[in-house]
Amino acid sequence: MGTFKIEGGHQLKGSIQPQGAKNEALQILCAVLLTPELVTINNIPDIIDVNKLINLLRKLGVKVGKIGKGSYTFQADEVNLDYLESDAFKVDGRGLRGSIMIVGPLLARFGKGYIPKPGGDKIGRRRLDTHFEGLINLGAKFKYSKEDQFYGVEAEYLTGAYMLLEEASVTGTANIVMAAVLARGTTTIYNAACEPYLQQLCKMLNRMGAEISGVGSNMLVIEGVETLGGTEHRMLPDMIEIGSWIGLAAMTKSELTITNVSWNDLGVIPNVFRKLGITVEKQGDNIHIPAHTNGYQIQSYIDGSILTISDAPWPGFTPDLLSIILVVATQARGSVLIHQKMFESRLFFVDKLIDMGAKIILCDPHRATVIGHDFKSTLKATTMTSPDIRAGVSLLIAALSAKGTSTIQNIEQIDRGYENIDERLRAIGARIERVES
Repeated sequence: MGTFKIEGGHQLKGSIQPQGAKNEALQILCAVLLTPELVTINNIPDIIDVNKLINLLRKLGVKVGKIGKGSYTFQADEVNLDYLESDAFKVDGRGLRGSIMIVGPLLARFGKGYIPKPGGDKIGRRRLDTHFEGLINLGAKFKYSKEDQFYGVEAEYLTGAYMLLEEASVTGTANIVMAAVLARGTTTIYNAACEPYLQQLCKMLNRMGAEISGVGSNMLVIEGVETLGGTEHRMLPDMIEIGSWIGLAAMTKSELTITNVSWNDLGVIPNVFRKLGITVEKQGDNIHIPAHTNGYQIQSYIDGSILTISDAPWPGFTPDLLSIILVVATQARGSVLIHQKMFESRLFFVDKLIDMGAKIILCDPHRATVIGHDFKSTLKATTMTSPDIRAGVSLLIAALSAKGTSTIQNIEQIDRGYENIDERLRAIGARIERVES
């Protein structure tokens, strides 16, 4: 188990480039199973969750070749379907939540897809109903072993259908889309997720020969085709990393430039940070954050009531950044209500921040009120444990702003989503050391 030792209270300076998007990678990599032809993918982040999925594809028989940093080729022309029913697969598949998205492509191309109940962050209930209800609508037969917690879908062929999703699940939409592209006839998915990463998947599939219209909206229409071909794809920068670096700059009163951010795919993210009083400047395709030497003030609503920041499906604010927003608010002028609607355990890390001296009232599992210190009282260094990816980075940002030396344990959680984070932070002046135990 690794540990970070962080000497906080120092200003940072320089530029940092976001990695490729983790949440896009998990979808795009599963899509290589839809064709026997060569697929080249660029800007893949070197993180635990993505590397686990690449290893899973290898065990499925996909030929994987590394052609450079972040660039790989994939060819699924000799897929080993027997692996899906092996004990090894039941272990490997459980180690990664993103593994659920291999089911749609395997079902579409080979007539069957299996998956053990996947793991991932312990942030509350994360249902799989949307995935399997969509595949059942396309004609799949569903089975579930309660004893093994093992899911399966099978079909001789899939038939297009109209469906209204109960929730705009990103991974659920991705799974259904990847199955529908090889189904017979027309599939219409209403209340589909429309995040940029889902748009990226649809654009990639269209280049492979799929016929998907409505990309970017919440209604996708898919005309099934018989086969898909190879393609080359480049992944977007990770918007969660971009938001993390904005928050880091504000909390440490640092001047930072975040490069190559793909502004058009950030949605409301810059404006939500601006509501906290943070200056977010657009410089070409970069974000510049000046040093907030005089702090930053939270806006109120026009009637003077307290600001509420909550998560919502795209184009609303991503739930993955609410932990960052909460930490940043601890040193703002003013107060804000954070409302985490989607997951009931994601705010439970606030006790660590309270131990550091933050003024936070945890109202219930979904809501927390933050009263900012305005830097008049700095956070105190402490020892803490990273409970999940996003909370882990939020605690890391808190530690970098605190006076003294903090220790963060269980940093494998952070490594699941952030590439070489300690090296990249040291490059802009952070005093952070990785200690392997």
